[in-house]
Amino acid sequence: MDSDRTLRRPRTIEELDAIEGFSTEEGRAIGLAYWPAPTDIFISPYAKCGTTWMQQIVHGLRSGGSMEFDEITEVVPWLELAHDMGADVNAPQVAAPRAFKSHLAWDDIPKGGRYIVVFRDPVDAMISLYRFFEGWWFEAGSISVDAFADYYLQRGGDYWAHMASWLRQRGREDVLLVTFEEMKRNLPGVVDRVADFMGGYDAATRAIATQQAGFAFMKRHGGQFDDHLVRQTRDAACGIPPGGNATKVASGKTGAQISDDIRRRFDERWQEMMEHEFGLPTYSALDEALQGQ
Repeated sequence: MDSDRTLRRPRTIEELDAIEGFSTEEGRAIGLAYWPAPTDIFISPYAKCGTTWMQQIVHGLRSGGSMEFDEITEVVPWLELAHDMGADVNAPQVAAPRAFKSHLAWDDIPKGGRYIVVFRDPVDAMISLYRFFEGWWFEAGSISVDAFADYYLQRGGDYWAHMASWLRQRGREDVLLVTFEEMKRNLPGVVDRVADFMGGYDAATRAIATQQAGFAFMKRHGGQFDDHLVRQTRDAACGIPPGGNATKVASGKTGAQISDDIRRRFDERWQEMMEHEFGLPTYSALDEALQGQ
């Protein structure tokens, strides 16, 4: 970043779109070059689809409920950003199996480990990202929800391509697909599925992991799930001033209020990207199809 650049939060979609520096090509290349062990766990949902929640479940299981970390990314590093945060993806971890956070699609993620992906209703994921960014990635109150939704649909990433890449792996023994909504409905059941996928764990360990992945517990420990290590290491590189407010432990409410036009466009994108290939007419159909698998 230019040392003369004034640190400020974007106030328009154009300024938001122009942010650079969050990650470096070198850092991403180092993450992508990681050589997984067969027991490594990669947690790779799309942004705001339950990544931190699943990190807590996986770490709670493998550590027996240890909360000895400043922020969850410290013990479950972000594969493609670790180098830029000053971490070594090859360094020993505090518990086994090794675990990593990622937002990579199947086509990009290093192969040879085991993969957990959480899906979430696309409108709810977008709204969650909006709330997460507001006051951190852009000035609070400066960008409307519908303007952000339009950005999300057009150039803010590709939720649908990411989902499709993982749905094509459905049925692989090394890939576990769950939904955010199922985690809300039946957290103990999802923890059991994750524990089985990771290779075992007794009832007491599963109970601890379930309790510590509950909303009340994670809310009380919110500072350990707020991405402050990411902000400390990457905000200045992106031209964003320090002190932004961001939290990952929200209520997870669904059914967000957006305009009819935006909802129609989300529905059309779903039909274009998901229904034709997978025979799933709605996100609810996907949620139902993945229950208990």
